[in-house]
Amino acid sequence: MTVAMEKPEQTRTAEPAPPVKRVRTVSRSMMLGAILVVWLVLFAVLRGRQTLSLAAADLTDLHRWINDLNDSIGADRNSNPLFLYFFNEIRLVIDNLVTFVQGLISQPTGSRPVPQIGWLGVVGIAGYVSWAVGNWKVALLAVAGFTFFGLQGLWQESMDTLALILCAVFVALLFAIPLGVWAGLSDRFNRIMTPFLDFMQTMPTFVYLAPLTLFFLIGGASATIATVIYAAPPTIRITAHAIRSVPETTVEAADSMGATRRQALLKVLLPMSKRTVVMGVNQTIMAALAMVTIAALINAPGLGANVVQALQSLDVGTAFNAGLAIVVMAIVLDRVTTAASAREEAARNSKDRFLKWRRPLLGAGAAVTAVLIYLSHTYVWAADFPGDGTVGSRIASAADTATTWAQDNLSGLTNGFRDVITNGLLNPFQSLLTDSPWWLVAAVLIALGVVLGGWKAGVTTAVCVGLLVGTGVWSDGMTTLASTLVATVLVMLLGVVFGVWMGRSVLVDRLLRPTLDAAQVMPPFVYLVPFLALFGATRFTAIVAAIVYAAPVAMKIIADGVRAVPETTVEAATSTGCNTWQIITKVQLPMSRSALTLATNQGLIYVLSMVVVGGLVGAGALGYDVVAGFSQGQLYGKGLAAGLAIVLLGVMFDRITQAAARRTSA
Repeated sequence: MTVAMEKPEQTRTAEPAPPVKRVRTVSRSMMLGAILVVWLVLFAVLRGRQTLSLAAADLTDLHRWINDLNDSIGADRNSNPLFLYFFNEIRLVIDNLVTFVQGLISQPTGSRPVPQIGWLGVVGIAGYVSWAVGNWKVALLAVAGFTFFGLQGLWQESMDTLALILCAVFVALLFAIPLGVWAGLSDRFNRIMTPFLDFMQTMPTFVYLAPLTLFFLIGGASATIATVIYAAPPTIRITAHAIRSVPETTVEAADSMGATRRQALLKVLLPMSKRTVVMGVNQTIMAALAMVTIAALINAPGLGANVVQALQSLDVGTAFNAGLAIVVMAIVLDRVTTAASAREEAARNSKDRFLKWRRPLLGAGAAVTAVLIYLSHTYVWAADFPGDGTVGSRIASAADTATTWAQDNLSGLTNGFRDVITNGLLNPFQSLLTDSPWWLVAAVLIALGVVLGGWKAGVTTAVCVGLLVGTGVWSDGMTTLASTLVATVLVMLLGVVFGVWMGRSVLVDRLLRPTLDAAQVMPPFVYLVPFLALFGATRFTAIVAAIVYAAPVAMKIIADGVRAVPETTVEAATSTGCNTWQIITKVQLPMSRSALTLATNQGLIYVLSMVVVGGLVGAGALGYDVVAGFSQGQLYGKGLAAGLAIVLLGVMFDRITQAAARRTSA
C-alpha cells in the first residue's frame, strides 16, 4: 500500500518553467545621450530663433518697473513709516557701530587727526589677542601681518576692512549662535532653518548687494548688513551640529542629577561644543572677509575699494598690492581662530605645567598692551604708521614688471591655451545655449533635472527656468551658464586627477592639502589679479580664476572619497591581477560616486560665484549686468534682475546635483 502510493510520486515529471522575459532597461547615460542628440538636431533646424536676446543698454518692462520702484523708495525714504521706524533705524544703528569702530582704529574722530588707537596700539592688541587665544607663533604672525599692512602703505585701508569685519562678525554672532543653539535643541526649528541656510549658502556674494541697496542705500551700513546675512549661516549650521553631537549619555547624566534645561545648556552642551563653535566663528570671519572686499562695489571702504578701482583701470600692480594685503589678513584671521579652536582642545586635555604660569604671563602681556595703546593714543609717532609705503610701491612695481614680462614672453603660450579652450569648448557650447530657442533649452534643462535628480529636481528646474525667462536676461543667463559648465568640467578633470592622487598617496595628500586649505581662505577677488596679468580683461580670465578658485574643494572631496574605499576591496582587486589603472577606474572611482557628485555640486557653486565676479574684468553676461547696475542708475533694474537670475542658476545647480548625489549614494 505504501509502495503503491509512493510510485506515482517517483514517476511524476516536473512541468517546464515558463520562459523568462528579459526586460530591457534604459540606463541614465542612454537617456542623457538621447536628450543631447535631440537637442543638437533641433538646434541645427531652429538656430537663431526665439533666443530672447537683449542688448546691453536695453530694458524690459520688469527692469523699468524696478527702476521706478527704486525711485519711489528713494522719494519716500524719509516719509514712509516702514523706512522711518524700521529700515532707517537699522541703518542708523549699523552706521553708528561702524563709525565707532572706525574711529577707534582707522579714521580720525572729531578734532583728532588720527584714530583713538594708533598703529602701535592696534599691533599690540593683535599680538596679545593672538597669543591669548592661540600661541606665541600665531602672535608673531599677527604682529608681522599687521606691520606689513603699514609697510605696504595700506594701513588705513586695512583697518577699514578690519573694522567692517569686526562689526559684521559681532552682529552676525549675536544672531547666529542663539539660532544655532535653538536649531540644535529643536528638530522642528532645524527642519525650518535648513532650507533657508542652504539657499543663503548657495547664493554668490554678488547677489546680496543689489537688493540691500534698495532699502539701506550704498555705503558701510549696507556692506555690513550684507556681510552679516552672508556670514551668519556657517555659525548657525556648525553650532547646531555641535549641540547635536554632544553624547546623549552626557545629557542624560545631567538630567539625572536634576539639572534644568538652562543648566544643561550652559554647563554641559555649550562647554562641550565650544571647540566646534569656534570653528564656526572661523568660517564666519572668512565669509565676512570675502563679502567685505566685494562690497566695495557699493562704496564700502577698505582694501576691496583699491582692488575694484585697480581692476576697472587694469592696474595690475595696484590690484596685486591690495590683493596681497587681503591675503595676509585672511591668513592671520584664519590662523588666529584656528589656533583658538585648537587651544580649547589642548586646555581640556593638557596637563602641561605651562598652563599654571600662563595666567601671570597673560597679565604681564595685558599691561604691555595697555602701555602701547596709551602711547598710540597720546603720541603722533605711535599713531601714524612711519614710512611712506615704499614696500607697497615696490610690490606694485614688481607686479607690473612681471605682467609686462609675461605679456611679452608668454603671450604665445597663454593666447594659445586661451584660444584652444575658447574656440574648442566655450564658443560652441555657448552658441548651443544662446542660439537655441529658449523653450528648447528650457525643455533640455528640465529633462536633465528629471533624469539626474528625479521628478522633484525636475519641478525645481522648471520653476527656476520659468522665473529665469521672466527676469528678461535669458541670453546673458545662458552665457553665464556656458562659462560655468565649461569651467566646472575643467574643475572636475583637475579634481579627479589630483583627488585620486591624494587619495592613494598619504605623502601627496600631506604636501598638497595645506596649499589647498590656504587657497580656500582667500577671497574670490584675489584670484582675478594674476590671471588678469596673464590673459587680459576677457571672459577667459574669469573662467581660469573660477577653475583655480573651485578646484581645491573638488580635489579634497574626491580625495576623501577615494580614501574611504575599503582597503580590503582594493586588496581583493589587486589579488585578482588588476593593475593600477584598473583599480582606479573599476573600483575606487565607481565606489566614490557620491563623493564625485558632491564635488560637482560644490564645484558648480564655487565656479558660479567666481564667474559672476569676473564681470569686473570683462567676463560680461550676468556679472557685468550686476556691476553696471551699481554704477549706472538707469540699469539698476536690470542689475537686480541679473542678481535674481544668478540665484536661480545657483538653486537649479544645487538642487539637481544634490538630488543626483542622494540617488547615487542610495
